[in-house]
Amino acid sequence: MAAPFSSTSPIRSVFSTIRTPLKSFLSHSDCFQKGRDCFKCRSCNFSVYSLSSSASYTIVKLCSKPIVVNHLLRKRVGNVRCATIEEIEAEKSSIENEAKEKMEKTIETVRTNFNSIRTGRANPAMLDKVEVEYYGTPVSLKSIAQISTPDSSSLLVQPYDKSSLKAIEKAIVNSDLGMTPNNDGEVIRMSLPQLTTERRKEFSKIVAKQAEEGKVAVRNIRRDALKAYEKLEKEKKLSEDNVKDLSNDLQKLTDEYMKKIDSLFKQKEKELLTV
Repeated sequence: MAAPFSSTSPIRSVFSTIRTPLKSFLSHSDCFQKGRDCFKCRSCNFSVYSLSSSASYTIVKLCSKPIVVNHLLRKRVGNVRCATIEEIEAEKSSIENEAKEKMEKTIETVRTNFNSIRTGRANPAMLDKVEVEYYGTPVSLKSIAQISTPDSSSLLVQPYDKSSLKAIEKAIVNSDLGMTPNNDGEVIRMSLPQLTTERRKEFSKIVAKQAEEGKVAVRNIRRDALKAYEKLEKEKKLSEDNVKDLSNDLQKLTDEYMKKIDSLFKQKEKELLTV
């Protein structure tokens, strides 16, 4: 078993089997001292502050100047590589972009769910969540038929394949839309019955629940992104202050998408309660 690392040993004794010369990944700019008295003659000692097989990055001091390096231990062979600013920035950007993309998808899901809840006016989006058994495979109704609104209180479904009319009719009957389809062998027509006050309140509760589910999803995305930042801090890629700043930015992004959900909810609630 290899001897434990020493905070005062020269780096040559710590990484005794380094295959790549030190010069290939450390430059003069990494030292306060220049010339032969520095790394060229390999006479400088490194003070290792925290080096373990579980960490990806550690801090070493070269000629009294601390730098961040990466180490990989494979069969007791030490390899050292500087953690570049470009790599760290790329990881930060990736985490932020992924969080924003997921929050945007959450907004689209909330909007789609809201559109599937009927209001006083006919809207093709009301059928967005209807799935039809088409040749043994469940598909969305809008992918196999054209849906239109001849007037404010009716929907017209015209399938691209007339043989799917019965399957479409069955899917609409089994949905929770509360509409009765009229199949004339060519198209399906549906008239929207007037919503009662009680039914409007029920739909309003459903919308409120969907809005809260959207907010929970956004909070979970924020939590996952924050964990990713904390992981970078443990790997010594980010400082504690860096993580705090990034956490504040992440909270602002979260608040922004929370407001978007609230706005969609208020708009949908107004449509539901307007007679």
